Amino acid sequence: MKRVGIIGGGQLAWMMGDAAKKLGVELVVQTPGKDDPAVSIAQEIIFAPVDDASATEILATKCDVITFENEFVDLDALSLLALQGVCFRPRLEALAPLLDKYHQRCYLRDLGLPVPQFFALDELEHLKSKMRYQSFPIVLKSRRHGYDGQGTFIIPDLVTLEEKANESVTNKRLSQPLFLLEEFVPFERELAIIAARSLDGKVVTYPVVETQQEQQVCRRVIAPAQITPNQAAEIEAIAHTLLNSLQVVGVFGIELFLAADGKILVNEIAPRTHNSGHFSLDACETSQFEQHLRAVCGLPLGNPALQCARAVMVNLLGYENSQSDYQSKRQQLAKIPQAHVHWYGKTESRPGRKLGHVTVLLDNQHRDRLSAIANGVGAAIAQTIESIWYPS
Repeated sequence: MKRVGIIGGGQLAWMMGDAAKKLGVELVVQTPGKDDPAVSIAQEIIFAPVDDASATEILATKCDVITFENEFVDLDALSLLALQGVCFRPRLEALAPLLDKYHQRCYLRDLGLPVPQFFALDELEHLKSKMRYQSFPIVLKSRRHGYDGQGTFIIPDLVTLEEKANESVTNKRLSQPLFLLEEFVPFERELAIIAARSLDGKVVTYPVVETQQEQQVCRRVIAPAQITPNQAAEIEAIAHTLLNSLQVVGVFGIELFLAADGKILVNEIAPRTHNSGHFSLDACETSQFEQHLRAVCGLPLGNPALQCARAVMVNLLGYENSQSDYQSKRQQLAKIPQAHVHWYGKTESRPGRKLGHVTVLLDNQHRDRLSAIANGVGAAIAQTIESIWYPS
């Protein structure tokens, strides 16, 4: 497989560019905007929405295999292309149980994996009866198309739940609400793991990381997470079970909760490369992006091990509406020892938008900073980065 089609042209596709050059692979991207990050690294571009299956049919004529940068696709329409022999990796059957968050929860539960308590909210008039035995706060999620905190709400009481559910219905084109309600987990930490499965069924996992969210958007990732060996083994086993059950070919991100009692719960599955694995670009022998291309091209998987003692990744999020490229701030960030700045080339900033990220690598010689990470979960390094990036 020497030409890989990617549905989606955002930063996840953009970060496959260097790996593609290394592997001698050409990338053909389907994306709607001429300013989308992956336009700059693709050998060929089809300008179309990611859910435009007619455009994907054209994409299929220009590549050997098609993969996904995001999951906002029309699976039914793509299934017709698969029946005609178009090769999708991961296969569409692996995506089908995951795109709807309620279906995803059911799939995980039926696999025997630990998940929060949940139920579907399919009719607003059933809301009060379904909530009769539930306690607040509770989490309300849109079943489709939620990311970076969009479509996810922490609800304190029944009145707020009714208001938010009605508001969400009004803002959607759907004729009926499609929501998932789940218990609020008072977690101790949020964790994540990147896992890859090859064409021949080999599964490799990256170190479990801690993710730190603010307003339900990931701000920081600490690799590896400060957890027990048994907890790490349990999370790796979850990854193996999931990828093997789905017969995945490619990279998946798995988000988890670590409860105060030490229990691990699966939060959500991202059927693609994931923000929690960006540290691997600089900290691992094989990045998650190279790993994904290796898998979908039928190549042997690479070594996912950390090449440093620890890494801290901080997202550079938009905090204003602006056309700035923030070059001065990026130059300051690059002066941090062992810092690697990745700028996605987006031309427009808006609050909460991911514009880039910084990864700082630490080896065993940096004992003071290693101690700060172990005890303060990356606070010292993250504070340095964020004090440069965000206005005081």
